[in-house]
Amino acid sequence: MTGALLTLCVAVLLNPAAALAQRNAPPQNIVVDTTSSHAVSSFSPFRSLGAGIDRLRGGTTDKVMTLDFIQKIQSAGWQTVSYRQNTELFAEAWHWNPKGKWSNAKAKEGYFVGDAVPAEMIRHSWAAPLPHRGFSNGDGDGYSRLTDGDLNTYWKSNPYLTQPFTGERDHPQWVTLDLGSKLEINAIRIAWAAPYATKYRVQYWTGERDPFNAPANGIWQTFPLGTVNNGKGGTVTLRLASWMTPARYLRVWMTVSSGTCDTHGSEDRRNCLGFAISELYAGTLSGNGDFHDISKHVPNRQQSITQCSSVDPWHAETDMTQASGDQVGFDLFYTSGMTRGLPAMIPVALLYSTPEDAAAQISYIKTRGYPISYIEMGEEADGQHMLPEDYGALYIQFAAAIHKVDPTLKLGGPSFEGVVEDVQVWPDSEGSVSWLGRFFDYLREHDRIHEFSFLSLEHYPYESCNTSWNDLYREPEHIAHIIQTYKDDGLPPNTPIFVTEVNLGASVSEAFVDIMGGLWWADYTGALFANGGTGNYFFHYIPGRLSRGCNDSWGSFGMFLVDRDFNITNYNANYFAAQLINQEWVQPVDQNHTVFRATSDARDAFGNLLVTAYVVERPDGQWSLMLVNKDRNRSHGVQIKFVDAGGKPDRHFIGQVDRITFGANEYQWRPNSADGRAQPDGPQVKSTVSGGNGAVYSLPKASITILRGKIGS
Repeated sequence: MTGALLTLCVAVLLNPAAALAQRNAPPQNIVVDTTSSHAVSSFSPFRSLGAGIDRLRGGTTDKVMTLDFIQKIQSAGWQTVSYRQNTELFAEAWHWNPKGKWSNAKAKEGYFVGDAVPAEMIRHSWAAPLPHRGFSNGDGDGYSRLTDGDLNTYWKSNPYLTQPFTGERDHPQWVTLDLGSKLEINAIRIAWAAPYATKYRVQYWTGERDPFNAPANGIWQTFPLGTVNNGKGGTVTLRLASWMTPARYLRVWMTVSSGTCDTHGSEDRRNCLGFAISELYAGTLSGNGDFHDISKHVPNRQQSITQCSSVDPWHAETDMTQASGDQVGFDLFYTSGMTRGLPAMIPVALLYSTPEDAAAQISYIKTRGYPISYIEMGEEADGQHMLPEDYGALYIQFAAAIHKVDPTLKLGGPSFEGVVEDVQVWPDSEGSVSWLGRFFDYLREHDRIHEFSFLSLEHYPYESCNTSWNDLYREPEHIAHIIQTYKDDGLPPNTPIFVTEVNLGASVSEAFVDIMGGLWWADYTGALFANGGTGNYFFHYIPGRLSRGCNDSWGSFGMFLVDRDFNITNYNANYFAAQLINQEWVQPVDQNHTVFRATSDARDAFGNLLVTAYVVERPDGQWSLMLVNKDRNRSHGVQIKFVDAGGKPDRHFIGQVDRITFGANEYQWRPNSADGRAQPDGPQVKSTVSGGNGAVYSLPKASITILRGKIGS
């Protein structure tokens, strides 16, 4: 494994592969547009090329958050760090500080606010699964209280979406029930808790696909007898129609609350706001009034699946658990060396927290003197099925609380799930289905668009079960499309765009550790900046062992493989790609690099672009090209021309040109289930070649090549 840390320096003018390419095929062309007014953007590697650290499990925090181990992962060259917030994906309340105050101090329950005053070092932080959860799925092993079979438990919506906190009419709230398949029904039974809905509608989904993955391909149709305008609470059995209706997905849409208080009492007004349901049933009602329930009620994931609009962040000390893992304590995060002393992107829990707790968290960090670059508001609101207006209402409240601590802090989000298309939701009254467009509309209507300083999204473009080499050809189009889509949704001009979590897919496969994974990383990173992206964060910074994905394919998110004692056993392809990006393509300094566009004519018979090129002008005056040859079987020779629309003569690399390459000749993955490894396992090959008009540069098969030097005419 020590070979991965060596540098191989060879001085050549034209290697044999380049000579063979010249003999067998005409060189292909890379044209760089150096017109100053055509520059795409500029970025500092220290601020824009980073990695993300997430919740750690299995007692690993103290093993990996050591200076020696951190220096090993930092050898990949990633700079700034994004602290990922995992508890919201588990529908948990995050105790970023174990010390704090409960709204009901005597019973140690209610709404928890962490202590903003620093005391002893925070090394670990934990979370509490929410007892009034309405989700049957998602991360973790939690289950919904809507179909758990227990009338003593209940789902409750977030009180911060009501008039006392938003200053506007209560936001409608909803729950859905999935019957598993389309079945004939004519009735629903709702066991209301308090506060209950006095006005609500019971609806069914008309689309052929499900309402969350295809929200624009159907409507929620209210049953003929499904409108209630004077609800009294209690357990209600409603005949929905005088005939049977085939339906799979049902929705209860609630608009007016009783304002009665839940089981936690009237001392805290939050206990009396929103909506609450103990149990939800659906089925048939006979002529004599007998109700037959066809939904499944168990306190585990085998229950009938429900989703909900929001969840009350109320919880108790007895709900706390360490089973879900450790959100690394902020003091350990900042003092371990992980951040390199650079400002870090910090999250606040927004979906299942309170503005007061978010403000306390930021106050704590600032009091400690830890630098913050940006604050990411919540985690994957779209994946939690939160409507954009609800997210917007919470965003405004949390922004106001945080900006009381420091009005200069830059806030943004919403940390979209890793999609490659516009995020869509059920149509509003105007027919709009764009999540982001409606969120921006909400902020503008409330004169708060200035509170939005950056857009964050996650990028997991490929389904691991079906990943193939051909996916490489699509990545530049994927990232270009999604950036343009969000601009079309109304993203304010010049708003920074950060990809705060990124890897090939959301679940592992062999492609992650194969040479394909390395090529994808270079291609994605170059395409992000070539299309106006501001920065990205490799996920996951902390390495692990191989794990099994679908189709019995084994892979890893990390740049290394480690044994049980966290000794490095393998350097993955994306590690070497990271070094090429961070230490060769860009100059590893905290200074701006200017991004220019390059075009290539290297295509195969199917029109796939085989060679992509990404260009930066570095602070040291050198021009640097990152070229990705996605032809897995053949090297390519390319000629490079630098042009200017202002009439200046064409230019070329002159003198000696640095050439650094890594690809299938230096790395080959040997699959063997959990014992897979790479052999050879790097390193990159460094050489120099001669530039000049007519120079042909060899790009080995399945490789990343950096060409770097001065240009002249």
